[in-house]
Amino acid sequence: MTSILLHIHDDSGMESRLQAACDIARSAPAHIHCVQVTAMPNLMTGEVYGGMSMAPTLMAELHEIDARMRTRMEQRLQREDVSWDWRQVDGDLVNGLLSASGLCDFMVVTLPAGPRREMSDPPHIAADLAMGGRTPVLAVPQDARGMMITGRAMVAWDGSQEASTALRLSVPLLKQAEEVHVVTVEEAGKFPFPATGAPEYLARHGIKTEFHSWPQDGRTVEATLKAAIGAIKPDWMVMGAFGHSRLRELVFGGVTRSMLRDVHIPLLLAH
Repeated sequence: MTSILLHIHDDSGMESRLQAACDIARSAPAHIHCVQVTAMPNLMTGEVYGGMSMAPTLMAELHEIDARMRTRMEQRLQREDVSWDWRQVDGDLVNGLLSASGLCDFMVVTLPAGPRREMSDPPHIAADLAMGGRTPVLAVPQDARGMMITGRAMVAWDGSQEASTALRLSVPLLKQAEEVHVVTVEEAGKFPFPATGAPEYLARHGIKTEFHSWPQDGRTVEATLKAAIGAIKPDWMVMGAFGHSRLRELVFGGVTRSMLRDVHIPLLLAH
């Protein structure tokens, strides 16, 4: 049975995360580990203006809010016909989720929406989780109404270690898909990699694929992948995350940042 970590938080992406996790749990089948992190705002973590003296009162209020959220979510889960449990953690949001993810097959969070801010709703954590841990991250669009895990899947393949990791770890979910399309981008001047390695690997796991070598035609890699998404119309996608350093990605852009920002299908990311 697959183990799913579901990020529990009262934000605008909660419903889409819940429905995606439940759809996978019923299809795979899978067990859902609900993880709720009570995180103190950064403003209160220092001594400035007596922040620490207010911390116990604030944490008590946050625990009350989270307890009400837990009651609502448990009532929902009892109606969803899925296997689940609950874990509450105090501390930093990203570190709290990573600490609970060690024995999970992947984490369900929300794709970032809009520019990154301190109090973004939903929080921008998909990239940090993908980089910070060894558990794949399934980032679901905020407005999604479920997850067609049994539909059409697309795998972005470039022969990198990151893409290989994402491919290996996504096999249990890819087995559920009716169609699997492996897409590689023909990058001019780049040393060729074993483009057929991914289809051959998946075939050994009993997964039939359709292989596409997509011409770049003067476009960036991310623009080429977006063109492939537009043509194939996958229900979800697998890709390696941050093949370059985060600093280089921040300065020069990059495929991962672009896909997280602009693609509106569930993305399974692994680093």
